[in-house]
Amino acid sequence: MNFLAHIYLSGDNDLIKIGNFMADGIRGKQFEHFPEEVQKGIILHRAIDTYTDSHDIFRQSTKRLHEKYHHYAGVIVDIVYDHFLAKNWTKYSDENLDDFINRFYQSLHENYDILTEKTQGMMPYMIENNWLSSYQTVDGIHKILTQMDRRSKNESKMQFASEELKEFYAEFEQEFTLFFEDLRQHSKQKLLSL
Repeated sequence: MNFLAHIYLSGDNDLIKIGNFMADGIRGKQFEHFPEEVQKGIILHRAIDTYTDSHDIFRQSTKRLHEKYHHYAGVIVDIVYDHFLAKNWTKYSDENLDDFINRFYQSLHENYDILTEKTQGMMPYMIENNWLSSYQTVDGIHKILTQMDRRSKNESKMQFASEELKEFYAEFEQEFTLFFEDLRQHSKQKLLSL
């Protein structure tokens, strides 16, 4: 899953959200240097990724993209699934999406000193371009995939994946809906065990 889902699945604790959000850049036991609630977020992030990568429905979505995008297929589906979470937000939360996003951006500012350097560096671009809100539209997803393709020196060809999103829109949405129910339950259980 991508940023929005990781933040959403963290519950109401801002530090768990921050840990879950920045976990990709934290290797091995480096997480032990962070406050306890941030550590929980990092552990939760890893559990979400492991569960997602091995789930049959997620694999079904990536299989559709694998021939063209190879090992980037999973990254693309993570972003596509965030689109469907943003699009169908009212099904999953009583809080307005923009309010949820702005509250998260505010918590990044308030906890700036505990963020990784990578997160600190990315934060201004993320907030200025409002990445989390841009997931709501196919155009927003296209822009994000294009930015990611540039970071891969255009080797990933991810900028073209919005075409598959349009072509298989109903299939991806159905797969997301089924998968996300499983993931929500898995994440709740993991949070309770931390």
